[in-house]
Amino acid sequence: MKEAPLFSDIAQGPDDGAAWWMTTADGVRIRVGLWNRGATKGTVFLFPGRTEYIEKYGIAAAHLADCGYATLVIDWRGQGLADRLQDDVMSGHVHRFTDYQMDVAAMVEAAHRLDLPRPWHLLAHSMGGCIGLRAVMQGMEVQSCAFSGPMWGIAMADALRPVAWSLSWSSRRFGMSHFYAPGTAPQNYVLTEPFETNKLTNDREMYQYMINQATAHPELGIGGPSLHWLHEALHETRSLARRPSPDMPCLTLLGSDEQIVDVARVHDRMAHWPGGRLEMVETGRHETLMDSPDMRGRLFRMLCQFYSGTGDSNANGPARQASVAHQARKS
Repeated sequence: MKEAPLFSDIAQGPDDGAAWWMTTADGVRIRVGLWNRGATKGTVFLFPGRTEYIEKYGIAAAHLADCGYATLVIDWRGQGLADRLQDDVMSGHVHRFTDYQMDVAAMVEAAHRLDLPRPWHLLAHSMGGCIGLRAVMQGMEVQSCAFSGPMWGIAMADALRPVAWSLSWSSRRFGMSHFYAPGTAPQNYVLTEPFETNKLTNDREMYQYMINQATAHPELGIGGPSLHWLHEALHETRSLARRPSPDMPCLTLLGSDEQIVDVARVHDRMAHWPGGRLEMVETGRHETLMDSPDMRGRLFRMLCQFYSGTGDSNANGPARQASVAHQARKS
């Protein structure tokens, strides 16, 4: 492990933040970042979504540190400061979706080398939720897993789904798989989408936090996904949908105004997860953990209770679907 840059000035995480380079089994250089190494309750492995990077989760790490947890975050291959995989560095690209599991393995190796406090838990957002689902299915050594707006399917109109499959598949045959997926561009989303129409958060200050980061360190950002990434993502989510959930405590957060991932896939998965629990977040968009102070505070308290084992995991029955706002009114 070699020390890597961590832009603490934009992260707003705990004061002890540090980062390291790791090399995966296939020779790709990735970056891992750590906050609150001296935690007493354990470590949360945080899997970011597509386009994201370590520093974006500084505020999340501060919430988890307040609960006594260390946070280990990763830059996936192709984004953040990790190696980009094609000449167009703004394209979200991966050769095979299962390649991300080599990044997971390197991250776990880093946790072992750093002797991070146990027990270990998972928190995975969006694309990270897809990667995390396969990881726990394959036996990742975490005690429990939590997901936020997990990409267990991609939101699109039913009529467009066969078009997406056909276009992404045929692009490989005609040498166009490096092209951007329809409706996307090389630019960073938060630098082009006005707050009023964004699909990520209701909170203007959090959106400005994302804009400030993207402006201060543009090298962290990427734009839209390649057609090849789209094909791999469609294939991976379909493959995972055919597999049963692991027998592991699971909490999933899903915004009522989610527009990026396939909500039906999330409901179906959690309805059949042994000991699983689905929390519907009223008015939440895609990034419920990066919304108003009230919403994210409530959700991080819920996550910490879940990790500590004091939350209602409903381990003896089918997944429970509840409203976070309703739960808040009861408490």
